[in-house]
Amino acid sequence: MNFLNKLERKFGRYAIPNLMNYIVFLYGIGFILLSFAPDIYWRYLCLDFRAVLHGQIWRLVSFLIYPPSTDFIWILFSMYFYYMIGAQLERQWGAFRFNLYFLTGILGHIIAAAVIYFATGLTGIFFPMTTNYINLSLFFAFAASYPNVEFLVFFVLPVKAKWLALLDGILFASSIFDSVRYGVTVSAVYFSDAVCAVLALLNFFVFFLMTRNLKRYTYKEIHRKRTYRREVHQAGAGPRHKCAICGRTELDGENLEFRYCSKCKGNYEYCQDHLFTHEHVK
Repeated sequence: MNFLNKLERKFGRYAIPNLMNYIVFLYGIGFILLSFAPDIYWRYLCLDFRAVLHGQIWRLVSFLIYPPSTDFIWILFSMYFYYMIGAQLERQWGAFRFNLYFLTGILGHIIAAAVIYFATGLTGIFFPMTTNYINLSLFFAFAASYPNVEFLVFFVLPVKAKWLALLDGILFASSIFDSVRYGVTVSAVYFSDAVCAVLALLNFFVFFLMTRNLKRYTYKEIHRKRTYRREVHQAGAGPRHKCAICGRTELDGENLEFRYCSKCKGNYEYCQDHLFTHEHVK
């Protein structure tokens, strides 16, 4: 059992289900605020690390209301887009892992704000730390899980998610290259943008690509398991054990273990990942 499984067993009960519902709601509040009173956001809510050091710690969270778009036409499409990919990732990974991925993206932005401030002196007003890179890291994760899903660019041109993610990666690399070429002393903005890009990519690579059980969460593997379970069920040789939380059976993996909970009222069986984290049935 890897590190993430251990974390889920210990802290899984604290995960927020349907997290993207709350995030999109915050985006809606941020869009209204930026449309009618933008000075309130930039003066009191944006991620300004100098202000954080002076006691305005709410900025570590309040910057999350910045919407993915400030255009009246595109805001609904962009909010729906990020809600869709976030909700799909939560269905695939589970609430705890998705919560952790989003949280590491937030922490990455906070660290980036600190690095930028101490290295360049730029504050959140002169170099705004928005939620753009958090949303892009979500899209990277979605494209890695569902590379062949097509999106209609400008509502006309069908483009697969993997190619859009590749384009985003090129833009990220361009930001980093500009920082190296110009240097911090020449352009603090280039350096700041590169820091944000690196930390957004780091969030993706460390949490997603370097997870030891990544294959278990890919679309291809999930589809294979579902097809196998359906064929076994049709053949009349159904599973003997099934987790009451995630629905996994012994057919999903040779190393899975199942136990009945003595504190639940009724015969409820759980896998090793949810035996200690589920809510007892009374």
